[in-house]
Amino acid sequence: MISSDRKMFDQGSDVRSRLLDYGGIVDELHVIVFTKKTLGLQKETFAHNIFLYPTNALTRFGYIARAIRAGVKIARSGVKFDVITAQDPFEIGFVAYALSRILNARLHIQVHTDHMGLYFKNESPLNRFRVMLSRFVLPRADAVRVVSERIKSALSGVVSRGVPIEVIPVFIDADRIRNTKITQNLKVKYPQFDKIILMASRLSPEKNIQMAIRSMVHVVERYPKAGLIIAGSGKEESSLKKLVNELHLEKNSMFEGWSSDLVSYYKTADVFLLTSNYEGYGMTVAESLLSGTPVVMTDVGCAGDLVQHGINGLVVPVGDEKALERAVMRVVSEGILFEKKEMAFPSKEWYLQKYKKSWQDALAKKV
Repeated sequence: MISSDRKMFDQGSDVRSRLLDYGGIVDELHVIVFTKKTLGLQKETFAHNIFLYPTNALTRFGYIARAIRAGVKIARSGVKFDVITAQDPFEIGFVAYALSRILNARLHIQVHTDHMGLYFKNESPLNRFRVMLSRFVLPRADAVRVVSERIKSALSGVVSRGVPIEVIPVFIDADRIRNTKITQNLKVKYPQFDKIILMASRLSPEKNIQMAIRSMVHVVERYPKAGLIIAGSGKEESSLKKLVNELHLEKNSMFEGWSSDLVSYYKTADVFLLTSNYEGYGMTVAESLLSGTPVVMTDVGCAGDLVQHGINGLVVPVGDEKALERAVMRVVSEGILFEKKEMAFPSKEWYLQKYKKSWQDALAKKV
């Protein structure tokens, strides 16, 4: 496995826990992780069959060469790789492709982001380069895992004909969310608000949180006791706070920073808001629905799959600020009632079986 998730080295992290699950469905799992030398990470073995290898590159530009070199070194030590899986079809995917050819292994590519649309491509020169990389890597894959039907449809003309594309959503521990007790009640913390609108995400450009803030101007005019709570951190934090000040929304917009107890936030908010330009799936959306909180979201990720417009939430076009404003007002004014029904989510066993099948599909593909 080729990855960029450094949390694999953190004891007790959710990412490391998932690795333990993956280790249970294979004989050996070797994971090369894009890391810089300054982090001081070391090669590590745990659960007897899981091996972590940091690239320890001097800069991010050294990740690719160091990762390929690490893979070749592991193979020379006597390890025979059957499948090489990449956690994205970009730089990581290219490393997996190169190693699959050098080591005569099957190539498995995972896609977590809906990257074929214009919003992703036009966001930056780096993203345009990544789209080009994916168009090189994906047609050479032996099997592909995606997190939503939306992404599967977008890749239908990119992945080679006959190559299996398995839809495996991000695993959500439904029982944990349902059974989590409320420890931080937003209604208690912010008694000045009659209606609480919650956002939880990285504060980065693709999340388009600016649109959510701008939409609050007219919402607050009609409903002065509506409050927007933004839980998260990122490079756009200062610019978002500046926008709040410019629009005189300081009393109605609160920046919470990141919280380790988002479930309490979901359960005590009136509506969860997601305004992204693109998403792969939208784990926070799923967690909100499991918490019993309706969702207003742009037409990305799991919209249409999990969020049914007018039933358990509202879906608006990407970038449509007026439509978002109208949707939020409908919820705040209680002009729409959503169904309260139990959400069915796959078990961990189902998830791991599908994951294993996707790797087996790569092995089963005819040369």
